[in-house]
Amino acid sequence: MKFPVRSLANVSYNGSTGHFTLKGKKKERTLTVNTVKTFAQTLKMMALSKELIQTDDIATKREAYYVSKNWAEARFKEQPESDTVMEDVEAFFSVNREQLGFVPEEKGGDVAGRLVVIDHDRDTGEELRIDCTRFGSGAYSIPISVEDLKFETDAQFILCIETAGMFQRLVKHNYWKKANCILISLGGVPTRACRRFVRRLADSHGLPVYVFVDGDPYGYSNIYRTLKVGSGNAAHLNEYFCVPQAHLLGITPQDIIDYKLPTHPLKDVDIKRARDALKNDPFIQHYRSWQLALEQMIKMKVRAEQQALAKHGLNYVMDEYLPQKLANVGRFLP
Repeated sequence: MKFPVRSLANVSYNGSTGHFTLKGKKKERTLTVNTVKTFAQTLKMMALSKELIQTDDIATKREAYYVSKNWAEARFKEQPESDTVMEDVEAFFSVNREQLGFVPEEKGGDVAGRLVVIDHDRDTGEELRIDCTRFGSGAYSIPISVEDLKFETDAQFILCIETAGMFQRLVKHNYWKKANCILISLGGVPTRACRRFVRRLADSHGLPVYVFVDGDPYGYSNIYRTLKVGSGNAAHLNEYFCVPQAHLLGITPQDIIDYKLPTHPLKDVDIKRARDALKNDPFIQHYRSWQLALEQMIKMKVRAEQQALAKHGLNYVMDEYLPQKLANVGRFLP
């Protein structure tokens, strides 16, 4: 069996397509004395997927790991082993794991604002219209599968937000109403369901997507970059799980200076992450503006959180920062 090598070293980035694509390097899994366990685990994972599809059922990644406890000597010792084999099977068949019956543990993200999501009742097939302006202090949760959803909206843009705290502040004060937008909480690195939801919503209504993350290398090269172009680990599927039209609103290194934000020193892991991105990330290497931003942050030796804007007042982010930034979208990082 041959599987694509899933890493940044085996992907390229083309600005015209807007996502990571595999270069073509593959790894081979053959049946030998030394590989018999991994080979058997792969076949058992395929068999489990077949059973799930035939019975129209699902299994979380954690459940799949525990199912393997019935596989005698082929059982997994730890879940990371199970996850890796599952991802290999996914890449082998060039489909996403949800199509194979496997679903993630985490939820997709939260949504509030000028959007009606059209879903269907699982039992009756009746159309369900879910108004994302009518959740009070709560929000609509993105389901694990979003392919059959339809959307109605008159919003002008989508604002994706890294932290739940900032999302809650904007929801509490109905910022979506003031800005005529849709708010989406990423909850850290966005799940596939979240990325696919944003992509389908943006494509269906031609909406621009702006992203608001912490001003640090993790926010840039892990959260934002994964949303925009996908990941090296899932490059065989990035065409569907990326949002090429996304642009970074902030927090940028220049924002830290312009808004005189409180900062924290960059940790060694932050500096390493930024330098690794400059050296190895095809997306960062494609855009000079991103290289300059990361170089500026390394030189400044500091990072800033979204909540640092509270220095100027709890609602400064809504009253001043976001309006000022949105007035100059042409300056957003690509």
